[in-house]
Amino acid sequence: MKAVAVVPAKKELRLVDHPMPQINGGNQIKVQTLDVGICGTDREICTFVYGSPPEGDDYLVLGHESLGRVVEVGDSVTRLKIGDLVVPSVRRPCSDPNCNPCCNDKQDYCINGQFTERGIKEVHGFMTEYYVDDEKYFTRVPEDLRELAVMAEPLTIAEKGLAQAYAVQQRLPWACTEPGKPKGHGLRAVVLGAGPIGILGAMKCVIEGFDTYVYSRSKAPNPKAALVEQIGAKYFSKYDISPQELAEEVGNIDLVYEAVGGSEVAFDVLQVLGTNGIFVFTGIPAPETRLEIDSDILMRRIVLENLAIVGTVNADRQAFEDAIADLAEFKKRWPETIKGVISGRFSVDDHEELLVGKSQGIKNVIAFS
Repeated sequence: MKAVAVVPAKKELRLVDHPMPQINGGNQIKVQTLDVGICGTDREICTFVYGSPPEGDDYLVLGHESLGRVVEVGDSVTRLKIGDLVVPSVRRPCSDPNCNPCCNDKQDYCINGQFTERGIKEVHGFMTEYYVDDEKYFTRVPEDLRELAVMAEPLTIAEKGLAQAYAVQQRLPWACTEPGKPKGHGLRAVVLGAGPIGILGAMKCVIEGFDTYVYSRSKAPNPKAALVEQIGAKYFSKYDISPQELAEEVGNIDLVYEAVGGSEVAFDVLQVLGTNGIFVFTGIPAPETRLEIDSDILMRRIVLENLAIVGTVNADRQAFEDAIADLAEFKKRWPETIKGVISGRFSVDDHEELLVGKSQGIKNVIAFS
């Protein structure tokens, strides 16, 4: 069957003839791929800075943002049935019996780095016609989210990021407890970046009740700024307003959700995080980046103003379930806006342009079926 893969040893991106997977365990399901989202991670793997094939293979099938339909189930499968729409998670646990997170289905907190990731690290991804995996790594999707659910995986980043923010901020009276009000009511959030992860994160902040601002590179007007404004958030370009001016506009910044991937913008805004605020990092900048920062002032502020800094990667089943629920809420509130996050659906034959051509649009999707 067709699959889009990289061959790291030859620095090649190409279509490969990938073996049809078979169920070989009672808890496994076989899924027919419908949609696979293209993200920055896929494009970075195509520059060969990382991305590891499975042992014994010279290629790695790409793709970790997927929506599919169950076509076969093992004898012990209980949660899913043939015909269900599903989205898969990405990370798989390590085999170390002393890794408590992996032993408790929290592989996103693996302590030793021996986890694997589909389409990224040592396990083939979903950019192919069919795949097989254990049912516990899947979340069921309602049929009315068929056109949107490929965005569940990038939305899980915001789901987990906000969940961690709420958990950390239990250190003080922070989240709103007023009956009938969302937890973010009365708080101010700044989202860095207006790519898919940033826009989905802004939507999450808005439905959580935050007064939400998006701080990005491109000057308005532009399509991303238009989407941001349609959900009731405010859009600012770094070329029009400095971080200090942004803080004056916003007031005390209670939450920064970083979705820009660049350390320069992130650390500039970290320096204006408000008193008792929390900064959530999600991006992975290139390792050669070097910055000069006023570390003494930043350290003083972190200590004296009780600032918190959190990193978040990957996501567990709860984050996927929350993402599916929130996609339904986004569709209810902003039906045209959430559809507009997907710039286009393309054939698998367009994979080269999508993965190594000039980045265009917001979220591009390869439609297999």
